[in-house]
Amino acid sequence: MTTITETPPAPLSARLRVPGAFVLGAVLLLGVAPLALSDFRLSLLAKYLCYAIVAVGVSLAWGRGGLMVLGQGVFFGLGGYAMAMHLKLADAAATGETLPDFMQLYGTGDALPWWWRPFADPAFALAMTVLLPMAVAALLGFFVFQRRVRGAYFAILSQALAAALSIWLIGQQATTGGTNGLTDMQGFFGYSLDDPVNQRMVYFVIAAVLLLMMAGARQLFVSRYGELLVAVRDSEERVRFLGYNPANVKLVAYVLAAGMAGLAGALFVPAVGIISPALIGIVPSIGFVIGAAVGGRASLVGAVLGAIAVAWAQSTLSDAFPAAWTYLQGLLFVLAVGFLPGGLASLGVVLRRRRTRTPAIGGTA
Repeated sequence: MTTITETPPAPLSARLRVPGAFVLGAVLLLGVAPLALSDFRLSLLAKYLCYAIVAVGVSLAWGRGGLMVLGQGVFFGLGGYAMAMHLKLADAAATGETLPDFMQLYGTGDALPWWWRPFADPAFALAMTVLLPMAVAALLGFFVFQRRVRGAYFAILSQALAAALSIWLIGQQATTGGTNGLTDMQGFFGYSLDDPVNQRMVYFVIAAVLLLMMAGARQLFVSRYGELLVAVRDSEERVRFLGYNPANVKLVAYVLAAGMAGLAGALFVPAVGIISPALIGIVPSIGFVIGAAVGGRASLVGAVLGAIAVAWAQSTLSDAFPAAWTYLQGLLFVLAVGFLPGGLASLGVVLRRRRTRTPAIGGTA
C-alpha cells in the first residue's frame, strides 16, 4: 500500500520573509526617507519611484511572461498626458480662463478642443490615466498575440508605437505643447504644488502606490495565473496543448503592465511638473527595461531597486557626461542580458553555484 505523505510546512522564517521585506520597504520609504532627505532629494526620489512602478509591470510582463516590452514609454506618456491635461485645465479654471496657458500663447482660438473637454472632470481624468493605456495595450496586444508575434518582432512593434506617439505629440504643438510638452502645473486637486508640504504629500502617495503595486504583483506571481504565465514563457506550445490560449495569458500581463506604466506617468506629472515627448519616446522606453534588467527582471525587489539605481545614475552621470550616458545605458543593458540574465538579484545564486562547483572539481583531481 502506498502511503501519502504531506508536504511539511515551510519554516516560520521563510514564511515571514516576504511580509518582513514589505514592512521594511514601507518603513524605509514612508518613515526613514522623509526624515533623512531634504525636500529636493525627496522630490528626486519620488521621480525615481515612478520609474520603479513601471519596473513592477516590466517584471510581470517580461520577467514572468517573457514579453520584451520596449514600448512602456507609450503607456507612461498616455497616463502622464491624461493627468497633465486635467491639471492644466484646473489651473486655467482657477484663474478664470477656459484655455490652458500654452493654447493662449500659440493662438488656437477661443474653443477648447473637443477631446480636451472630458479631462476637466477629475474622475474621468483619473480613470483615463489607467484605462486609456490599458485599452491601447489590449487593442495592440490582441492583434499581436493572436497572430503569435513574439521575440524581436514584438519588441520592434513596441518601439515603432513609441516613436509614432512621440512624433505625433511633437507635431500637435497647438494642442499638446509640441516638443515642450505640458509644463508648469500649479495645483494638484486643489493643493498648491509650490508648497513643500504638498510636495511631500505627493511623495507619500507615490510611495504608497509603489508598495501596493508590488503587493499586487507578488500575489499574481504566486497565483495560478502566475504559474501559467511562466509556463507560457517556457513552453508556449505545451500550454496550448493543455487547452489554454497563450495569447490570452500574455495579453493579461501586457495590459496590466500598461496600466501600471500609465499610473506611474500620472504620478510623475505632479512630482516633476512636466510631461513631454522626450520622456516617452524610444530611449525612455528602453531605459525602463534597462532598470528592470540590471536589478533582475524576475525579482520584484530587484526590478524596483534596479530602476531606482539606473534612474539615479542617469540623473547623476548624464549631467557630468551628457554625450556618453546613452552609450553607458546601452552597455548596461548588454551586460545585464548577455552576462547576468537574472540581474543583480541573481548574483548571490551565481556565486553560490560557483563555490559549490569548485570543491567538486578539486576533489576529483
